Amino acid sequence: MHFPVLRDEVLNFLDPSPGDIVLDATLGGGGHSSEILKRITPEGKLIAVDRDIEAIERVRARFAGQEDNVLFINGNFRDIAGLIKDRGISKIDGAVFDLGFSSYQIDDPSRGFSFLNDGPLDMRFDNIGGTTALDVVNTLGKEDLEAIIKEYGEERHYRIIAAAIVRARKSGKIRTTKELSEIINKAAGRWYSKQRIHVACRTFQAIRIYVNDEITAAEKGVEGALSMLAIGKRICVISFHSLEDRVVKNIFRREAKLGAVKIITKKPIVPQYAETTKNPRSRSAKLRVAERIR
Repeated sequence: MHFPVLRDEVLNFLDPSPGDIVLDATLGGGGHSSEILKRITPEGKLIAVDRDIEAIERVRARFAGQEDNVLFINGNFRDIAGLIKDRGISKIDGAVFDLGFSSYQIDDPSRGFSFLNDGPLDMRFDNIGGTTALDVVNTLGKEDLEAIIKEYGEERHYRIIAAAIVRARKSGKIRTTKELSEIINKAAGRWYSKQRIHVACRTFQAIRIYVNDEITAAEKGVEGALSMLAIGKRICVISFHSLEDRVVKNIFRREAKLGAVKIITKKPIVPQYAETTKNPRSRSAKLRVAERIR
């Protein structure tokens, strides 16, 4: 099942109207997009962007019959301004970013995102070319692994985990998510025995962020969308860890000081109990909203 995180809150802040051009920079399962599309048709246009071609094709089938109102773009949202301008669009009437990865990606073992499902170490959002988790785990030096796990995973036991990975790969290449998860558990499991979070969670997060260059992508993507936003229109950004949330907060604060935007959410909006009960993956979500005023 796909549950769009903070869907009602996003729609209330965006308040899309018939005829609007609205960007969903992270299409995923199409949860936010489907509700936006209902509000902007029949004259409006939804710009649906995703790095994952599987997501594009899945939602394209879901939106069959609405092709005139949807512009699908298979690309990285870090290049969002160029991707939109190349299609002849100069301004947008709203934008939403859901910086988490979709349930489809998590639950597909072949994508290698989950420490709970055994699969190949991959973790690429676009699933083509570039560095994989397999490359990271098996080729980077101990110091580089420490830096990645510490910075992107905010993992206290980064030295122990990095050393365990380097030690384990001397016996043969680490190829699967299960192998990596077991290595992490043996190294640091005793410190996580009474914690709700899985011992491998932060390390997997760190590797995924590194593989997809997520922090830089978030920064460039949000800046690009803001540059395309019409005056009086809003951008909604949902983040799932402190590093991305900090990026969004700093961009909004900087643009507010320059007089370009008004920050609508002085503090981030978080899911209500009813939503986290229905969708536990939404627990760490934070929504920030800004409105372009100049």
